[in-house]
Amino acid sequence: MKIGLEVHVQLPTKSKLFCPCPTTDAPAPNTHVCPVCLGFPGARPMMNGKAIEYGILLAKMLGCTVRDTTWFARKIYFYPDNVKNFQITQYDRPLGEKGMYYLNGKKPIRITRIHIEEDPGKIKRVGDLSSLIDYNRSGIPLAEIVTEPDLSTPAEAREFLGQLIRDIRHTIDIPDDGERSIRCDCNISVGIERCEVKNVTGLKNVERALTYELVRQTKLLKAGGKVVRETRRFDEERGVTISVRKKELEADYGYIDEPDLGIFNVKELAERLKIKESPQNMTLRISKEYGIDERTAKQFVSTSVELAHLFEELAAATDAETARMWTSGAVSAGWKAFEARGGGDTAEVISLVGKFRAGEITDTECNIRIRAFLTGTDTDEVRSGSSDLDSMIGEYLDVNPSVIEDYRKNEKAANRVIGHVMKQTGGACSSADIVDATKRLIEERL
Repeated sequence: MKIGLEVHVQLPTKSKLFCPCPTTDAPAPNTHVCPVCLGFPGARPMMNGKAIEYGILLAKMLGCTVRDTTWFARKIYFYPDNVKNFQITQYDRPLGEKGMYYLNGKKPIRITRIHIEEDPGKIKRVGDLSSLIDYNRSGIPLAEIVTEPDLSTPAEAREFLGQLIRDIRHTIDIPDDGERSIRCDCNISVGIERCEVKNVTGLKNVERALTYELVRQTKLLKAGGKVVRETRRFDEERGVTISVRKKELEADYGYIDEPDLGIFNVKELAERLKIKESPQNMTLRISKEYGIDERTAKQFVSTSVELAHLFEELAAATDAETARMWTSGAVSAGWKAFEARGGGDTAEVISLVGKFRAGEITDTECNIRIRAFLTGTDTDEVRSGSSDLDSMIGEYLDVNPSVIEDYRKNEKAANRVIGHVMKQTGGACSSADIVDATKRLIEERL
């Protein structure tokens, strides 16, 4: 089985790719439109330079070769959401080619190309078998990332896409919300011929669509049938793929160079743009540099890159093990509340952990003060709640000492205590506080 993905990323520009229309949510259908994105006669596109910058950053993150010059083409096809009857995209001179991206830092996934293109409009099917078309989306800037068929299973494709999305969002500062701004075309072949499932949104749906196709194509081949090269769509409610049309070949689109945009020399821009360390690379570096396991490093980075930075600052101020212990515990427990309050200077956390390491305060006192600082809660209030929680957990561990031995082999043994305490407290304490206190008290008894 071979799986390749075509990932469409909406670039976070303020205006569309070739006109000044805004990219924000429109108040009504067909309101964020103009003669350019509607393809009126005489209207000419004007390149949004910021989209080129975002594309180059992604190309460099994916290890692609960025060419010195690039240009656009007209991809000619007739479909109701494509009002001009052609889509402006890149064909024979994309922004980046021949990249390499590593799944979990180990498995190489070849990147065929990354190019920039405009989004078409959106068709909405209605109950009386007619369709409505909204052109607000026409001209929204997309980066399309095309992989070679190097993925082996639907689960692996989901894992790859999740990692890729995290790295993309960090590289070009896309907010974590709005998962539907990233769509995926899934290509899968069990035998010789492949099918493409268009416009799948969400990691879970990518895995579901590929799994359905895996089963469908396998059954078809076993029954002596033949897989037809075609484009299909995924019905999220029923969990099935449905044939849409025969898959076109590149030659069917009749590409011609876009005459209104010209050639873009991007060499100096590409040399000037620097990319940030991706979350995946940061995870691998932290694990190796500080000697902590990858799962813990990944937990820090996936929670927040700023939390991972704080871990490194703590390690510099104390040592890696002390930093790991406090970042996994009290700091992680209060981090969401800290970010919800706007985040800010974490020098107080570093100071408190430093005092604990110097023996100036106990671990309990350090834990209370960190939680109070991160959550913006009065210290006495945290101390009162912490005392009751610690007593409840301690009593359970006294009666069930086997938890300590089980925890040595598998940290999931703590779940027995956590489940018991959550039931006893009935929601009076946050789950993060219970997890933090449980792990802390168990590790004190190891």
